[in-house]
Amino acid sequence: MAGVLEEKERLRLVYASLQAASCPFVEGLNLQEADSMLQLLCTPSHHRTDILAWICSSINPNFATSKAMSMISKEPDVLTKEMAVLGQELMLCNAGDLDLIRGNASPRRQLQFMEQLLSLVPGCKKSAEHRMDEEMLVNKIFAAENLPYLAQMLKPTFNPWPAHLKALCKGTKSCYKPSKEEDADVATLLQLTQSALKQLESECEFLNNEAQSPGIFSPSSLRVAACDLQQLMATFCHVYETDLRTYCGRDPPSFSTETDVFRRVHQLLLACNTELEMLNEVSEASASMNEEVNRLQTQPRYWRRGEKHTLSDQLEEVSRRSREFLSLLHS
Repeated sequence: MAGVLEEKERLRLVYASLQAASCPFVEGLNLQEADSMLQLLCTPSHHRTDILAWICSSINPNFATSKAMSMISKEPDVLTKEMAVLGQELMLCNAGDLDLIRGNASPRRQLQFMEQLLSLVPGCKKSAEHRMDEEMLVNKIFAAENLPYLAQMLKPTFNPWPAHLKALCKGTKSCYKPSKEEDADVATLLQLTQSALKQLESECEFLNNEAQSPGIFSPSSLRVAACDLQQLMATFCHVYETDLRTYCGRDPPSFSTETDVFRRVHQLLLACNTELEMLNEVSEASASMNEEVNRLQTQPRYWRRGEKHTLSDQLEEVSRRSREFLSLLHS
């Protein structure tokens, strides 16, 4: 049964796809019955061959030329073979599946082949699926099993509520009355509850005292402090027994009496470090002075007759002039 329904749905889908693709060979037919569609699409006929040829031409425009040549040819199966070759190129069938092209194969196989071909036609599949969805929805709504629901929708009837809900809506009192045994059980339960509450209140009396006078030392605080102290002592005893006992049982260390030697060595090392720092500073000062002297001797810094001269040149010039002056005095 499920296979028959699936075949009918596929048949309607193929027919709707042909209509959506504007196939000229199905225009104006308006087929509604599945048997009519099956006879058109799955029975060998010239009309079916034209439909297949049109699908192949829509997929491959060059197929129209082959169709025209086959019409001129005298061989009857030229067009059938051409369509089989195209199906083989599309990997949908074999070149020898001529029965499938003629319409002699099973309807399921033919419909599957046509559906695969139509899926390759541009703009065909989406329109057909949309149209089939609408048709399937309408068919499901107006199916035979749904007709009672449609009739109920046209003439709705209100389902009355149960009697106890009616009584609540009308505000009437319930007719239920508890028995004497149930009353006695409830009274006993209430008494037991009250006695349990009083017992709890007597046991927790110190909490009420704390709430009234928080400054007074309470037994509950003492109990909590004692529990904390006990836990701390137990922890300390465990740590002492496992880790600290070996260290606490050792003899105290004995210090050497010859500590003056270490003190003198320490003082000598400090003095040595001080002398090394002084020597380092002297070396740095000497290097700085040497650089300054070299700069004075080599760098022109003294003006004479509009030009800068070095210190050595300036001293030499002064010596020369002093010699000339002395020679003039002696002469």
